[in-house]
Amino acid sequence: MQRETVEIEKAASLLKLLGDKTRLTMVKILDSFDCCVCEFVEMFKTSQPAISQHLRKLKDAGIVRETRRGQWIIYSLNKESDYYPFVQNLLGHLPNQDYKLQELEEQGLRISCE
Repeated sequence: MQRETVEIEKAASLLKLLGDKTRLTMVKILDSFDCCVCEFVEMFKTSQPAISQHLRKLKDAGIVRETRRGQWIIYSLNKESDYYPFVQNLLGHLPNQDYKLQELEEQGLRISCE
């Protein structure tokens, strides 16, 4: 089985992007669940513009994609990206972050943006 390789420059760029703790955590969460900006705002106790900036950087790199559902934009991991195997391998070494969504649910803050 041949493994897809990522050029060093692109790998360095992706690792720099994912070197931010917030972005890395977002990507780990998006590996399991789709989320909207408002959920990340609550999770990270950060402003909506800051969260949107993180998501824009991830989207520009092709790691994350967005889907519009009515007035809501839902973010998910871009599993069609050429870099997804690289990102997925990296995520496999990280602890599960599902508890962050469970905490939101317990606080009644897990938003169903439908």
